[in-house]
Amino acid sequence: MSRLPHWLLLFTTALVLTGCSSSSPTPDDAGPAPVDAGTSDAGDDSDAGTGISDAGDTPDAGTSTSDAGPDSDAGTSDAGTDLPPWDGTAETLPERTDHVDRGPYSDCAFSLPVGAPVAACNDASLFDRASCPSDAFDSVDTVGFYAMDARPSTGYVNNFSAFDLRLPLDGSAGTLSGRALTHRAVGAGEFVAATTYAATRFSPARDFVFAGCTRPTPDRINGCYVQCSQGKVGIVGTFTATRAGLPARGESESSGLTLVSEATAPLGMAVDVYVAKDHAYVVAVGNPTAHGGMAVFDVTDRAHPMLKKVIQLPNDTGWNGVWAKGDALYIASASSGVIVYDISNPADPQYVRALPGEPTNVHTVHVQGDRLYAMAPTPTDAVLLFDVSSPLAPVLLNKVSLQAGGSGPHDAFAYQDRLYVSYTEMGYVAFDVKDAEHVQELGSYAFENPYAHASAVGTFAGRTIAFEGGEFEGSHLRVLDVTDPANMRLIGEYGLRPEFSIHNMILKGTKLYIAYYQEGVRVLDVSVPPKPREVAYFNTYRETEPGRIGGLLEGAIGIRVPDDGHVYVVDTHRGLLILREP
Repeated sequence: MSRLPHWLLLFTTALVLTGCSSSSPTPDDAGPAPVDAGTSDAGDDSDAGTGISDAGDTPDAGTSTSDAGPDSDAGTSDAGTDLPPWDGTAETLPERTDHVDRGPYSDCAFSLPVGAPVAACNDASLFDRASCPSDAFDSVDTVGFYAMDARPSTGYVNNFSAFDLRLPLDGSAGTLSGRALTHRAVGAGEFVAATTYAATRFSPARDFVFAGCTRPTPDRINGCYVQCSQGKVGIVGTFTATRAGLPARGESESSGLTLVSEATAPLGMAVDVYVAKDHAYVVAVGNPTAHGGMAVFDVTDRAHPMLKKVIQLPNDTGWNGVWAKGDALYIASASSGVIVYDISNPADPQYVRALPGEPTNVHTVHVQGDRLYAMAPTPTDAVLLFDVSSPLAPVLLNKVSLQAGGSGPHDAFAYQDRLYVSYTEMGYVAFDVKDAEHVQELGSYAFENPYAHASAVGTFAGRTIAFEGGEFEGSHLRVLDVTDPANMRLIGEYGLRPEFSIHNMILKGTKLYIAYYQEGVRVLDVSVPPKPREVAYFNTYRETEPGRIGGLLEGAIGIRVPDDGHVYVVDTHRGLLILREP
C-alpha cells in the first residue's frame, strides 16, 4: 500500500480545509539554502545521541544564540558552542524506520473476541475498562482536534492505522477521519467516539468505536477500540490520541524566540515565504474559501509588516514554493511550472514568463549560485535544472529522474557540486551536478516505507553532514554522514510527538531551524551532529485559528532565516509570523 503523492495530499487537504518552504541569506542572492517548507518517536535521550524524546520529556530549551556568521543556509563548519568540539567520529546507528511499534497503548479491551457476533458495536458496556481511573476524563474538554494511532492487538500496521478525531470548537457535529460521528460521549468523565465507514465495491460497511481509558498527559488520551462488520467483531486493539492544540512537555508559547509581528495572508492556505529586498513574499494554495497566489509584505519595519500587493493568476491556484535571486522571483506552481516575476520594484512584482513553457506540476524550487532546481513530482517525476546566470531569463539545462515511480522528487538541497534530493518513497538521493548535462547518481539512503521530504547539508569537522526530515506520522529528523554518498550513515536523530512531522528546515552555521507543523518552530544546536540539542522553540499552533480543523498538514510549514536577527515563519492558518532571536 502506498501513500498519496504529497502534492496530491497537500491540495486535497487544502480543498477540505484541513501543506512546502525555507531562507534568504541576503536581499540580492539566494545562496545555497534549503527550500520547500518540508519533517518522532519515543526513545532514549541519553548520550547514545539519538535525541529522540517522547511526550513526557522536557527539551533543553532554555538558551538560544544568533546565527553563526554571514554564511548562507548551507552551513558553516565548527562555529563556536558551549559543547566540546566534535572530532568527526560517530557510531553508525541502526535504522528503526518511521514506523516503530510502541506496544499496546492501554490495558483496556473490547470484551468480545474477534469473530464473535455483536448486536451494537458502540455499546460502551462491552469495553472492559476495569483498569481505567474513574476520574481520567473529569476535566477533558468536549472539543478539540486529535491525531490518533490505532494499534491492532494482532500487531502494528504502521502509519496506515492513523485516524483523526475532530470535535469542532463551535460545538457542531464531529468527525472521525472525515466521517460523521455516529456516537459521541466526550466530557463529564467519558471519552467515546464512533463512526461508520460506508460499504464500497471492495469492502462491506465497517463500524469503528474508540473508548478512552487513561490520560497520561494533558495532551494525550490512551484507550482501546473495536472495528465491527456485518454483525461481527473484526479487529480489536488499543489507540493513542494526541491533541495538537495542547502543547506537550509542559511548554509555554515560546522559549528563546520572541514574536515581533503577525500578518494574515488574504489567500487560501499559506505554505511558503521568501525574504528579499526588505519584502516577504508569501505563497499559498487554494482552499474552498479562497484562491491561492502570493501576498507581498513590506517588512522594512519588522514590527509592522505592510501588505503591498496580492497576486493571483486565472486557473492557477497551487503556488507552493518561492525563491529569489537578484531581481527575479521564482514561484513553484502546480499548473504552470516555474513562474518568473520581476521584483526590481519589490513591492510590485511583474509577471515575466512560466517555465518550461508547458503545463507542469512543480512543487518546490531551490537556487544555488547560477543554478535553479525545480522539483516536478508526478506525473513528470523529474528535477529540472536551469541556468539562471541571467536571473530573469532562466535556461533549461536538463531533466533528471530516477524513473522509479512513487510520488517523485519533493525537495532538494545543492551543496558543493552535489544535489541532495528528497525523493519521497525512493528515499534520500545524492547526485553529482557539476556538469548539468551529465548528472550522475552517487548514492542514496532509504529504508522500509520512507517518505524523504526535506533536508539541509553542511560541513562539520571535515565531514559532510545532511539533516534529513521525513513527513507523515512517525517521521523525524535523521542526521546522516554523507561524506561518501555511496555509503550514507545514520549518526543521529531528533524528534517530538510521533503523530506530527517536520515540514522544512534551514541550516545556519551550527543552528538548524525547523518548521515542525503542529510542534511549531524548533531551533537545534547541531554543532555536535550526532547529538542535536534543542535550544529554542515557538509554538505557532492554535486550535482557535479561523479555518483550522486539525489536519495532518497544519501549523508551521514555511521558514526563512536571513541575516537580520529574525526568523520568518509561515503558519498554514495564521499567515506570516516574524520572530526575533535574543
